Amino acid sequence: MRAFLRWPHPVLRQAAAPVEAVTDEIRALWDEMVAAMDAMPGVGLAAPQLGVSLRLAVVDASEARGQAIRMANPELLHASVKLTEHEEASPNLPGVSAVVTRPRAVTLRFLNEAGEIEERDLVGLWAISAQHQLDHLEGRMYFDRLSRLKRDMLLRRARKA
Repeated sequence: MRAFLRWPHPVLRQAAAPVEAVTDEIRALWDEMVAAMDAMPGVGLAAPQLGVSLRLAVVDASEARGQAIRMANPELLHASVKLTEHEEASPNLPGVSAVVTRPRAVTLRFLNEAGEIEERDLVGLWAISAQHQLDHLEGRMYFDRLSRLKRDMLLRRARKA
């Protein structure tokens, strides 16, 4: 299994390339991503976190696990006005976390495992995780959503950890 890139690896700061088609190679990569996410354990993972600069993400915020949504080229169609706060972290910057405010619900469009366009409404932790993964696909980290002061404090703590 691929290792998580460590911040500040340049791949974590670049927008990922679109996926041309859902192939067996892409499905195998999704399987590897789900395994890495479950091993963390976490509720989502984007391909750039493993050093693959493709617009691929997986999200599984289910209690029992095994409910992962596999997404290629996910795009945000709609975000709720109602916001929620949640503590977020990343295996790319271990040992630290921060409370981030995001929309409570989102509607996404993406290519699914069958290579078909799918639209999905996500709420709560599912929505938060999906937005976190979309940030990774754009070369952003969760701490980019913090004030400069909070971000600088978090990165200082991470360097010490």
